[in-house]
Amino acid sequence: MADDRQNSQFPHFLDTRLLAGCMTGTSIDGLDVALVAIEGHGLGMKASVVRCLSRSLGKLAESLRMLAEGKPLSAGLIAETARDISLFHLELLQELIGEDRVDLVAVHGQTVFHAPPLSWQLINPTVIAIGLGVPVVSDLRAADLASCGHGAPITPLADFVLFRAAGESRCVVNLGGFCNCTLLPRCPAAVSAEDTAAWATEIIGFDVCVCNQLLDNISRQLFKTPFDADGKRAASGIIQPEFYEDLLFRLESQATDARSLGTGDELRDWIDAYRDRYSPEDLARSACAAIAETIIRRTSSHDRLILSGGGVRNRTLVSEIRQRAGVPVELSDSYGVNASHREAAAMAVLGALCRDRVPITLPQVTGTTSPPISGTWVLP
Repeated sequence: MADDRQNSQFPHFLDTRLLAGCMTGTSIDGLDVALVAIEGHGLGMKASVVRCLSRSLGKLAESLRMLAEGKPLSAGLIAETARDISLFHLELLQELIGEDRVDLVAVHGQTVFHAPPLSWQLINPTVIAIGLGVPVVSDLRAADLASCGHGAPITPLADFVLFRAAGESRCVVNLGGFCNCTLLPRCPAAVSAEDTAAWATEIIGFDVCVCNQLLDNISRQLFKTPFDADGKRAASGIIQPEFYEDLLFRLESQATDARSLGTGDELRDWIDAYRDRYSPEDLARSACAAIAETIIRRTSSHDRLILSGGGVRNRTLVSEIRQRAGVPVELSDSYGVNASHREAAAMAVLGALCRDRVPITLPQVTGTTSPPISGTWVLP
């Protein structure tokens, strides 16, 4: 083992690899990191989460949100922000890894613009690679975008590794800044290397609609708080038919556009149109209900829903989903993946797939004409 580490630029084990994954979502509220043990290779690998950490972005969020909202920043401030968020990653990764020795780190970076074929995930991976002394893979969407894909959703193959089940179709619902779903087919729990290509063609993934971006904007504008803790303010509101139906129409338009959602899809104008007509609590409750209804209309054909993402902390949103689902609804915690860290864990799995030279995107998901080998590597 020691010789392998010394002689290979990409540390590589026959049995088990230890990887770290990092994710900062479009909600721009915090950094999530996960340490994941990977057994095996390719799509037949098995992944188990060892531990996770999260930390608020603090003052970093202000400049990142300005970038994401298209507000003018100088080149110097952008460069400073990229270095600061990279050092922020390095600090939390050092805490996560501790005395362990990881094989590689997969970093998503902060999405500050996404309108395919353009997409920008702000990060300086060299800072992390040099600081940790391990290879770092980043820019995971770029190859798909260059191959005529939308670059998103990016996690369906990782969800296949983490959540596939024998004899049960599952829908993994990410309640992030934007909601996206992965539909997993009924398949054997253990998938041979020969079978993975066939099963991969049955995986479906798509963006649904704006989620936490809208709910957090309601909180920032109307409650004067970063988010509605536990969805308590929304829980005290009433679903108002007028703006519920208007929002549902807008969300349905997003869900049926068959495209990757991003910059310009936050629906801030919906808040402005109704903020003076009903209480903030009614606005928040109606938004939770409309988001839940839009999600269920896209996922009702599956045996089980598995919820993840920061939106699981909004109990009103989760309750609205449960009331409409008609099938079991569980948090990803029930499957060994902390709901708030599922995307970070997925990044680690995608990093392993990139290392194994397995394309991480699918034509039926991103629209790519030829699935590429993804990732940009920095070696220490």
